[in-house]
Order: sequence, then structure tokens, then C-alpha cells
Amino acid sequence: MQQLLKWTLDTIREEESSFSWMEEYRYEWAPLVKSAVSQSVEGKTVLIVTDESHKWFGKYILNAVNDLRKNRPLLPFYQLSECFPNLSNLHTTDEMQLLEDMLEISYPNGYYVWYIGRGDHPYSKLAYRCDNSFLWVLDEEVQNAFALRSSDPLLDIKLLQLYKLFDTTLSAALFGELELDS
Repeated sequence: MQQLLKWTLDTIREEESSFSWMEEYRYEWAPLVKSAVSQSVEGKTVLIVTDESHKWFGKYILNAVNDLRKNRPLLPFYQLSECFPNLSNLHTTDEMQLLEDMLEISYPNGYYVWYIGRGDHPYSKLAYRCDNSFLWVLDEEVQNAFALRSSDPLLDIKLLQLYKLFDTTLSAALFGELELDS
């Protein structure tokens, strides 16, 4: 973990934009990104789930993560609401279990949920149920989640900066520049 922490700090400091705010949050960030990137490198599918106000960000991730100019393997990232349009109709535990059963059949190598949105949104319940979800939760302190505030006037910029840090970490792990096991 120490190598990831140092690498993250160096990457934050190399960023030319105002990213210094992240230095103090790197201790919360490192174990979360380590888990997510490790799962991606292992071949798990990433199912992006967002609340309505952050749907734009989910689309941004999908457009950016497999940009061919990155010269790296294409990775299985999908927006769950596009794969399963009835997502908003799930209300009961049994219905969520049916979806989880379908996802296990659909993704035999495994999957994890990357949730971006308010902690009280109905979609967050699905993300909280799944082990090893990558949670970016707004306006709530949730264990094993990166906390953000929807009232932050720089929220959109911070989301984009965090995505860039995630993506840089993912590339470094894929190309053997960063060992996540240490």
C-alpha cells in the first residue's frame, strides 16, 4: 500500500491543475482505488451506476476509459442502466437478488459496481449490496466509500480529476509501472 500511496502523491503533485485538495484524501482513496484497479486488471467487468444528476459523468467515463489513443487493452466497462433499462423499477430485495443472479450469469469472471451519486438514492442500495463496489458517495459518510459534497462548487471538476487519477492508476497497473500487491 505504501508504494501506491507514494505513487498517488507523486501523480497528484505532477498534475498541472488545482489538484492539491486531493493530497489530504489520498489515505482514503488508496485502498478504494487499489481494490477497483486490481479487480479491473483481474478481468472483472465494471458496471457503472449513477444517480440522475451524475449520468453525464457515467457517460464520460465510458467514452474516456477505452479511448484507443491510450494504447492499452480495451476493458469491460458498461453503464448498468443501458444494459438493464428496468433498473429504476427494482424496489424489493428479491428484485435486486434477481438482477444480481443475472449479472453473475452474464459476467462469469465477476463484476463490481462503480457507484457515483447521492448516498440516499435508490441505486445506492444495489451498490451497497455488492461486495467490492467502488463507491463515490455524495452527502453521506459511508464505510469503504470516497465521500464528496454535492454543495461543492468544484464538484464536477473534482469528479473529472478523480477519474483522471483512477485512469492513470489503471494504466500504470496494466503496464507494470505500479505494483498493487505491495
